[in-house]
Amino acid sequence: MLKPILPAVVDNRLPGPALAVWLFVPQVFMKLALGMTHILRADGGAQSISRMPLDTYPDGAAQNVIALMARMGLEQLLMGALFLVVLLRYRALIPLMYCVVVLQFVAHRLVAGMKPLALAGASGVGAMQLVVAGLAVVGLLLALWPHGQGDPR
Repeated sequence: MLKPILPAVVDNRLPGPALAVWLFVPQVFMKLALGMTHILRADGGAQSISRMPLDTYPDGAAQNVIALMARMGLEQLLMGALFLVVLLRYRALIPLMYCVVVLQFVAHRLVAGMKPLALAGASGVGAMQLVVAGLAVVGLLLALWPHGQGDPR
């Protein structure tokens, strides 16, 4: 079970179905897009996307939230860049990257349960996160499904 997740040889071959690679593409672009959004938007996406009521916070507190969102965006951007490298050059690591996405989703839910946010309304990211995590689970299962050692995908 761990062999596909931690392969002995890291090359550009994914022994599972090609669909596992195609389902990884949205993961890559989602990480890159979210990272850029948090870094480049004036509010870091805190109020416009996550519905944090920044306009009710003191200026310093709002600025701190925006700065933390930008730092989170940097982490997402770096993860997206790593995902892009894996997609283009080291596809044998795609199952490991799917595991990272699934573990991150589960850990995010656990932390959010322990430390909930006070929001002004329903966040615009909940459904999107669920879809991305669902695609990651399907992609992981496909990537773990042995399909032969054919051409690189």
